[in-house]
Amino acid sequence: MSLKKLLAAGVAAAALTAGAAQAQSLVYCSEGSPEGFDPALYTSGTTFDASSHPVYNQLVQFVTGTTNTEPGLAESYEVSDDGLEYTFKLRPGVKFHSNDQFTPTRDFNADDVIFTFERQWKDDNPYHTVSGGSWEYFESMSMPDLLDSIEKVDDMTVKFKLTRPEAAFIANLAMDFASIMSKEYADAMLDAGTPEMLNQQPIGTGPFTFQAYQKDAVIRYLRNADYWGDPAKVESLIFAITPDASVRYQKLQAGECHVMPYPNPADVQAMKDNPDINVMQQEGLNVGYLAYNTQMAPFDNPKVRKALNMAIDKQAIIDVVFQGSGQAAKNPIPPTMWSYNDAIEDDPYDPEAAKAMLEEEGVTDLSLKIWAMPVQRPYNPNARRMAELMQEDFAQIGVDAEIVSYEWGEYLERSKAEDRDGAVLLGWTGDNGDPDNFLGVLLGCDGVGSANRAQWCNEEFDDILVRARQLTDQDERAKLYEEAQVIFKEQAPWATIAHSVVFMPMRNEVQGYVVHPLGGHIFDDVSIEE
Repeated sequence: MSLKKLLAAGVAAAALTAGAAQAQSLVYCSEGSPEGFDPALYTSGTTFDASSHPVYNQLVQFVTGTTNTEPGLAESYEVSDDGLEYTFKLRPGVKFHSNDQFTPTRDFNADDVIFTFERQWKDDNPYHTVSGGSWEYFESMSMPDLLDSIEKVDDMTVKFKLTRPEAAFIANLAMDFASIMSKEYADAMLDAGTPEMLNQQPIGTGPFTFQAYQKDAVIRYLRNADYWGDPAKVESLIFAITPDASVRYQKLQAGECHVMPYPNPADVQAMKDNPDINVMQQEGLNVGYLAYNTQMAPFDNPKVRKALNMAIDKQAIIDVVFQGSGQAAKNPIPPTMWSYNDAIEDDPYDPEAAKAMLEEEGVTDLSLKIWAMPVQRPYNPNARRMAELMQEDFAQIGVDAEIVSYEWGEYLERSKAEDRDGAVLLGWTGDNGDPDNFLGVLLGCDGVGSANRAQWCNEEFDDILVRARQLTDQDERAKLYEEAQVIFKEQAPWATIAHSVVFMPMRNEVQGYVVHPLGGHIFDDVSIEE
């Protein structure tokens, strides 16, 4: 049987069991294709859902449903009094997966931890430039400057030495980019001349083993029988890739999938009224924004950016695009996060003032491109419609806007370019519950050309972030982050658009699903029951 037929048969078989007691397959109608299966190379939640969550583990991990950490591949750790050394005791007996190209000959050990980070850090590591070497998270979080060394104390002990204290270091190591890879698998693929297999045929220690992927169609996983933790409750996990939210809903109603993300806001009430569907919801730890390219004239002028912000009718966007599931954003972090500066006043919606400000700055006949995402995200359920509303708003002040879009992976890659033409619609769901995960990753100088899509480097702002990272007192850190938000609002590298509620529709037979505040869709504790 061909791979295509095999995968299609897997989805069909799983659909038939959607209402059966003790069904062994869980079908998740995902919103898009992953960019790859090596989570350190990417920042998209779509990719993490398909890679780091089912296939990998980290040294420490987030308790699903919280931002609290617990032991993962490290059983315990110790921190030196000066906060510069972290020593991890590794979990013994952990098995890596196998596939047709590779069967491990040893258990997880310190060599795998060192390889995982040094490939992102060291120029001389043979994997540093594989897949383009775009270690977006690692670099945007200033990890190259933070790490002094990673030492193998013995096979089951690893010591990280830092150049400065880092308040969120443990939480950072629970993030997707820190998923532990098999050095033995990497070496084998390098010897075979196929190092790209790490990104195409993933090998991890996680609750599911990767089986097959048909691009833009389906991904298949099987329960890891050798998992070190509690085994997954379903025998197989299937991602039925379904970009259209309306089609995802149709499949959910028909029992062709058990869980779907990112429903159309207009469909939520009908879902709630459907006796076969359970709609879970939670305030999202997220923000949606429009990032200008602050290195390109005239968008290098904060007053021009402010004028464009004042031209955007955010309430209309909330009403039309979010339809009751969002609130207008004024800061780059969500109001549910500590250090949120509620004293800041948002840019008013004032087209006449916006037009006058552009005239004062000598800006006439302005045109720009608005980049619209091709996928639904929790912070933006319909980027195309949002872009159209902005296009109309900008026309009111004499600005000609063209809407462009690309396939999701290409969109993310192209939008990182420092010479990018236009303003990009994007957003963020927090990865570790720390404000620096928004402010530092998305707006810090180290993120320029990477996660910082505004290409904005403000030394005063950046200095505040560096100081905040080195403090352990949360109240003191909060004061600094509040200051940083003032600078952000004055400089306006983004138009902050919205924070949204996250809705998760699923069939009633799904048991044990937890809405994760960090945005991931995690299925190892999920079962299917009558």
